[in-house]
Amino acid sequence: MSITIENILLIGSLLLFISILAGKTSYRFGVPTLVLFLSVGILAGSEGIGGIYFNDPEIAQFIGIASLNFILFSGGLDTNWKSIKPVVWQGISLSTLGVLFTALGVGTFVWAITDFSIYEGLLLGAIVSSTDAAAVFSILRSKNLALKSHLRPTLELESGSNDPMAYFLTIAFLGLVLNPEQSIWSIIPLFIQQILIGGLLGFIFGKLCKIVINKIKLDFDGLYPVLAIALMFIVFSATNFMGGNGFLAVYLSGVYLGNQNLIRKKTIMQMFDGLAWLMQIVLFLTLGLLVYPSQIVPVVGIGIVISIFLIFIARPIGVLISLSFFKMKMRRRWYVSWVGLRGAVPIVFATYPLLAGVDKANFIFNIVFFVSLSSVIIQGTTLSVVAKWLHVALPDRVKPKSQVETFLSDGAKSIIREILIPKHNKAVGKRIVEIGFPKKAIIAMISRNEKFITPKGTTEIEANDILIILSEDERTMTHVYDTLEIKEGIEEI
Repeated sequence: MSITIENILLIGSLLLFISILAGKTSYRFGVPTLVLFLSVGILAGSEGIGGIYFNDPEIAQFIGIASLNFILFSGGLDTNWKSIKPVVWQGISLSTLGVLFTALGVGTFVWAITDFSIYEGLLLGAIVSSTDAAAVFSILRSKNLALKSHLRPTLELESGSNDPMAYFLTIAFLGLVLNPEQSIWSIIPLFIQQILIGGLLGFIFGKLCKIVINKIKLDFDGLYPVLAIALMFIVFSATNFMGGNGFLAVYLSGVYLGNQNLIRKKTIMQMFDGLAWLMQIVLFLTLGLLVYPSQIVPVVGIGIVISIFLIFIARPIGVLISLSFFKMKMRRRWYVSWVGLRGAVPIVFATYPLLAGVDKANFIFNIVFFVSLSSVIIQGTTLSVVAKWLHVALPDRVKPKSQVETFLSDGAKSIIREILIPKHNKAVGKRIVEIGFPKKAIIAMISRNEKFITPKGTTEIEANDILIILSEDERTMTHVYDTLEIKEGIEEI
């Protein structure tokens, strides 16, 4: 079956529906959701029961890049700075040195056991060098796996931030394959440029996005997520245009925005969470359609060898080297190594050699597909087992509470005050998001003219408003009074 204008909506919606149903039941059988999405795409493809013919790497690459923007930006929004702050340097080391040494290890191994040139081997190594954010986020969160000693934020930070390094290495080694007369050292200035410009613009654009979102008064609340989508793609494309790494900039801007006070922040985050899942499904379906199972069979042998080397040798070496600067128990290092899930990102990167016309591009693509699939199946299905085996999983009785449970617990938001806003107070006429309210306190309700108002970020404070404030502790409540420039002493509930 060929894809036409007449049937694309029907086929697409049916594939989405089937994927969601498959994902709903997948964990009952211990199968990662992403494998089900990929399987649906393969079954719907030209060699599957669906018979849909799709053989356009350029469209697949476009869908992949767009999807990665949503996945990385959503992952950044969900990243709590307080949770990653203690492990930020470990995450940076894993996402740079860890990726580099994994790529070098796999590339050298492939060069030694195949007829690949050293640059072709390194290209393959670069493509499979990063952990996949979509795979790690979805599997860790779906399994609700509680880990000891900052392991989870370390893993999520690494997976969310290491795609830029893998992307850079892929582009750099692809250039060397196409121009083998160039020196390998020529990629160093490009690396410095990509990382520095990408990192700097990520924070600059993040601050600009905050200003734009909070200052623009939109007539409809539903437009704020749309505005955020537009800003996300501006960050990516503008950073690439300026010579930086767009993926890095998108992720960092997401991290910055996720830890700031934004108008309609909850709505924006919820929508991006849904869009990230949609993009994961679309991405895996597309890549499944692009794959020809008959072409995978001839590479199974070499694929198994490379997968074993990657999982048990190259990835552990990369992790051990990158974490050698930090204090961490060895069993935790081994677990970080085991959560080296490959997923859709390497398959997307494998389309670059196809479009560049590299001689072994099809062979590389099929090997990458097999390696990614085997990684998700082998490692993704055993995360809980290996965590218990290495004693890095928290028992159920001490698992962290959910956000709702934490909010309702005795120690959270236990201080409640009513604060009257005088006529000439500096907060009058300002929107809540512009006040700079302490993050450990919230305005639960506003009493205005004997009516109660549920506040939003866009709600303007008026004279004689009574703010019902919930705070975690007295120190934060004192900060609230200081922010509003009001003396303490108003009636306490």
